[in-house]
Amino acid sequence: MNNGNSSRKSDVNMDEESYPCDEPMDSEGHTKVRQRIHTAEQPYQVDACIKSSSNTIALTVQQRTHSEEKSYRCDVCVKSFSKISNLKVHHRTHTGEKPYQCDVCVKSFSNTSALTVHKRTHTGEKPYACDVCDRSFSTNGSLITHRRTHTGERPYPCDVCDKSFNQCGQLTVHKRTHTGEKPFPCDICDKSFSVKDHLTSHQRSHTGEKPYQCDVCDKSFNVSYTLTRHRRTHTGEKPFPCDICDKWFSVIDCLTKHRRTHTGEKPYPCDICDKTFNNNYELTVHRRMHTGEKPYKCEFCDKAFAQSGTLTAHRLRHKDLK
Repeated sequence: MNNGNSSRKSDVNMDEESYPCDEPMDSEGHTKVRQRIHTAEQPYQVDACIKSSSNTIALTVQQRTHSEEKSYRCDVCVKSFSKISNLKVHHRTHTGEKPYQCDVCVKSFSNTSALTVHKRTHTGEKPYACDVCDRSFSTNGSLITHRRTHTGERPYPCDVCDKSFNQCGQLTVHKRTHTGEKPFPCDICDKSFSVKDHLTSHQRSHTGEKPYQCDVCDKSFNVSYTLTRHRRTHTGEKPFPCDICDKWFSVIDCLTKHRRTHTGEKPYPCDICDKTFNNNYELTVHRRMHTGEKPYKCEFCDKAFAQSGTLTAHRLRHKDLK
């Protein structure tokens, strides 16, 4: 908010005896500190980092953050902490204790910060707004990640291939495509997953649970992201812009596929012939030409098809015959 003090703060080239504020100087020390605020002078620097401080009190506090001993050690793993309160919160990652319960639903959390963020799913509060587009977010971390869709920044490179990612978690998951690691097994069937969210979604295929309901129509979904995408069919929102042309997309996967029309990239090769494709779906459909698979069967006759769109067109013929 601009309130008249902004012009004063920026005016740092002033006479030594002229002060741009009306606060009284109750001591020589306070007078010097006040002068440094307005002149941007920061004479005290901490050796351990690049930060500077305009007074000795702030310097002392900052030095403690560097010299503070981490004397509270976890008795389960190797981590240690400078505060016992931080150690207690960390312990809950081992014990599974979640003492902070939501007063709206049945979920509980190991710390108050996680509970605060969760409550925003009920209230709809999104206090972190993007300064480029009109989107807002419930956490600052989500906003930082979203900004990278505008800047194109991908600060997390894979050390095996040339791919890079805009989130650390995406890189972790991607690395499993190289290692084949699937650390999340289903306790009902023999499937395992490389991503925990994929396991959670899969388990709902056993239970039939669809906890994410659209507030516009009566559809419900087993994954929150699917609901988010569905809502855009009502709002018309297309938050993912192409940085080469003027097209916008409602789903980031569609943007990724579209970009390949500009670059000519076709990263999905057929393992039977030499053809390549720009998305996995096209490759899957193509493979059926080799295998003869036709998974889309007509319920009115004995015909089957390799693509769902072909089945849809075929069904119309039955309706026309009625």
